[in-house]
Amino acid sequence: MNNVIEVNGLKKSYGSHIVLKGISFNIARGEIFALLGANGAGKTTALECIQGLRKYDSGTIIIDGKAGIQLQSSSLPAHIKPMEALQLFARWNKTNVPGYVIDTFGIKEIKNKQYAQLSTGQKRRLHLALALTGSPDIVFLDEPSAGLDAEGRVLLHRQIHKLKEKGKTIVLASHDMAEVEALCDRIAVLNNGNIVFCGTVQELACKTGGKYYIHITTEQGIDTYETEDIGGTLFPVLASLNQQGTVISGIKAGKGTLEQNFIEITGRAGK
Repeated sequence: MNNVIEVNGLKKSYGSHIVLKGISFNIARGEIFALLGANGAGKTTALECIQGLRKYDSGTIIIDGKAGIQLQSSSLPAHIKPMEALQLFARWNKTNVPGYVIDTFGIKEIKNKQYAQLSTGQKRRLHLALALTGSPDIVFLDEPSAGLDAEGRVLLHRQIHKLKEKGKTIVLASHDMAEVEALCDRIAVLNNGNIVFCGTVQELACKTGGKYYIHITTEQGIDTYETEDIGGTLFPVLASLNQQGTVISGIKAGKGTLEQNFIEITGRAGK
């Protein structure tokens, strides 16, 4: 596999507090990869070390390609206009503003507005456009859809998929498990300073055990059943609902959401 990022034995401490205990993982070229972890797990520290924003104690980080970073707390001067910001970033990178960046992120629609006048969604689009101005091979996105409405999230996800189609590698940090599940090829789960899982969402579901979740939708709402035997649980429930005359409008069964499996593996690792 052609890796663009290789992290080996990465350690980081703040005084006597050990945050990263020698983590190792790789990110392949052209994939969308997420590093997941609860607050305090060391996720942000790990990403900042990889991005070159923070010094680490030991280990190695190899990056094959140019990186662009979209930080969650990105901010610009209140009176700067989007095209002025893009041209400024392009000058820093000694390049021109890529045409696809202007078109993909709707910069023409907001070019006459000042930064302070932009909505949250428009600022998110501009921040991502700025991260891409230097034509990076690897794009780091920190909580990219935070504060966006449903339509803004859909548009952003579509744009992220287009970046993948262009061969970009996307490294994502997000607390939104549904977003990660929808976007990512692979994930790494960080817990108590260690990587406790690295692979696909489906592989995580298999690793957490044989639990299944059955969701039955009726006019009263959605009831969820946790089980290790779908048939043994589903058929008696259906029979009971039928006897009660309850109308069923939907049935969904699977090995749990990413959020459920994340909680399972981090809880298990902490025991």
